[in-house]
Amino acid sequence: MLSPARLLFPLIAVALQIVPVPVGAQTYPAKSVRLILPFPPGGGTDTMGRAIAQSLSTQARFGQRVIPDNRPGAGGNLGLELAAKSAPDGYTLVLSSPLIAISPFLYAKLNYDPAKDLSPVTHLGYSRKVLVVHPTVPARTVKELLALARKSPGTLNFGSGGIGSSNHLTTLLMVSLTGIKVTHVPYKGASAALVSLLGGEIDAVVSSMAGAVPLIRTGRIRPLVVLSETRGSTLAEVPTCAEAGFPDFADDTWYGMFVPAGTPREIINHLNHELRETLSNPELKKQLEAAGVETRSSSPEELGSFVKRENARFAKVVASAGLKPH
Repeated sequence: MLSPARLLFPLIAVALQIVPVPVGAQTYPAKSVRLILPFPPGGGTDTMGRAIAQSLSTQARFGQRVIPDNRPGAGGNLGLELAAKSAPDGYTLVLSSPLIAISPFLYAKLNYDPAKDLSPVTHLGYSRKVLVVHPTVPARTVKELLALARKSPGTLNFGSGGIGSSNHLTTLLMVSLTGIKVTHVPYKGASAALVSLLGGEIDAVVSSMAGAVPLIRTGRIRPLVVLSETRGSTLAEVPTCAEAGFPDFADDTWYGMFVPAGTPREIINHLNHELRETLSNPELKKQLEAAGVETRSSSPEELGSFVKRENARFAKVVASAGLKPH
């Protein structure tokens, strides 16, 4: 006769075999994934997001389509809010620029909490910014542009992607460091500012390379300086701000992927792995490098820590510029 303990062994073994693995780990992704892009088509975020979506969609192991969804509005915060309020199931992603670190200092009331309602997945890359002017502006260097601004205070019109956007803050940084006076013209996205620059409605824009390079290559706008510490392979012929004598102008645009808070860790890990794989794809790297974007990946924790540091940095920039939450 078998002892009670020996009778239990087979039952325990069966029980261990049927302990369920988390559904997300087994089946994700089981349908297409939405990638929210918080700015209009044509800008750096859109260029980066669409390239990644296409690459990830064709990655055999991922097995599902990633569908870009442009949701501009509220300086980019509409897209982040939509993501923050989506189901935390891995089927809604959002690609953010420094917006996620800047917004708490610029908006008195956000309808989401960037720190609490969105979880980091991975860095995606960064893009050097470039100061560009309309060809009719009689300046071929940043020093000549500053001389024009000092000669006629307030007459130079600088466009941006909106009050508090990354390129607006870079412009404010330049203004505060040099003491010049310019007129700020905000638009609903950096791509809209570039369109206005093409039409000669404004004089200058601080743009991501992703948005500006195609227009520079066709001679429709003129680059004066790359706002980075080092030269990249794109626009290697244009001096950096350090080479131009203004090292403190350096301010790269970074990109990161986020999901709604509460998304299961196993899904975040899966996304992190898949995105790292696609970011190492030589074809994608070449495509993005041609647009002035250099790929970079990280762990979720590394991106989270980075955003906190950026949060502290932008707090100082906003305070020094005298911007008040609105």
